[in-house]
Amino acid sequence: MIDLKKYDKITYVVIGVAMEVHKELGFGFLEQVYQKGMEAELSLRGVYFLSQNPVKVFYKQKPIAVYVPDFLVSEVVVEIKALETVDYGQIQQQIINYLVATKKEVGLFINFGKERLEYKRYVIPKKFQK
Repeated sequence: MIDLKKYDKITYVVIGVAMEVHKELGFGFLEQVYQKGMEAELSLRGVYFLSQNPVKVFYKQKPIAVYVPDFLVSEVVVEIKALETVDYGQIQQQIINYLVATKKEVGLFINFGKERLEYKRYVIPKKFQK
């Protein structure tokens, strides 16, 4: 069973970073602008992160593809979007797939595409937990 409390601090920090970026830039830019804003704000706060770092996806121990998450912050996968309309079912499946591919337990979805910042935390399904 996953101890979600151990992720509270880092998810709080990442959401705070996203709020600052959204406050500074507003909404309406392309995703790449928010990507760079997040990188700048994470760096300003001294938060270690990997941006656009390729991760191999395996099938029966054989690498079959490469997934490039927007961010890995500590042990959290962070996927950002800049969408006016969001298909939350698709986002959930995308994040879950990323968690399975990276073998990480927790992911964050952050959407800069609306007047108010949207965010949601996801947990890897039990059948994929260690």
